[in-house]
Amino acid sequence: MPEAPRNDGSALPGSVDDTAALLARGDYLAARSLSTAVFLALRLTRPLFLEGETGVGKTELACVLARTLGRELLRLQCYEGLDLASAAYEWNHARQLLAIRSAEAPGAPADARDTQALYAREFLIERPLLRAVSQREGAAPVLLIDELDRADEPFEAFLLELLADYQITIPELGTIAATEPPIVVITSNRTREIHDALKRRCFYHWLDYPDFDTELRILMLKAPGAAAELSRQVVAYVQSLRRAELFKAPGVSETIDWAHALVALDATCLSPQLVEDTLGTLLKYQDDIARIRGSEAARLLQQIQDEMSARAG
Repeated sequence: MPEAPRNDGSALPGSVDDTAALLARGDYLAARSLSTAVFLALRLTRPLFLEGETGVGKTELACVLARTLGRELLRLQCYEGLDLASAAYEWNHARQLLAIRSAEAPGAPADARDTQALYAREFLIERPLLRAVSQREGAAPVLLIDELDRADEPFEAFLLELLADYQITIPELGTIAATEPPIVVITSNRTREIHDALKRRCFYHWLDYPDFDTELRILMLKAPGAAAELSRQVVAYVQSLRRAELFKAPGVSETIDWAHALVALDATCLSPQLVEDTLGTLLKYQDDIARIRGSEAARLLQQIQDEMSARAG
């Protein structure tokens, strides 16, 4: 697909390094591989499909792109039963009915009775997908199709035209194509597999949990009020939990939430009682909390403290 022209006021990054710097300006620390995927998606006007565990920054990436590029963010939150009327467009039946009554009124012009006129653009209610390809002033928006795996499989088929040609065909009206392709980011938590036909239209990237140093840098950006020692302990503890057999391991967003909670409690370092009292900000399932609470929580804390002491020594 040929590269589309961009507006001067929303210049895209010219290299992978520029892309990493752009994301960093939005306090998003991206690995080199992710920065490369984002750069290529922007340069070649291809949708970017992000898969990974919840809380690793998939949604945040689209938000940061919109903010740092000065673009409108159009977010379509997917869910079971999502249909065309909620995602793309629907006809304004109330306004159509009013037009019909006006056409039937005495003295109305003959052309007002043309039923085809009821399907003009003015009677169309635009939802996020149609808004993304509609003509507008300024740069094209960032379209976030969030948690696509929550939508029903048939919904994916409707997206194929949009992702391939940046257009939507409305049977009663015709095809509406974008003059400038939107920046499209699709996320999935992989609760089910997405069809290959959709993935082929996108650049793909698996977003994994960050390593210790990267997550510590993220925490220092997002929770600067946390003491240095507390931040190191929080990251080490969260990473140890991810190695445990939990129903839902904590993501980076939970790491940040936990640090904010500990700062609110005036904590400067972790203690067994502090971990016990705040597990609900870190783990979201009772079975996981019950498994970690008590002696296991204390054991993990002692283990990371011994490891950190050994490294310091």
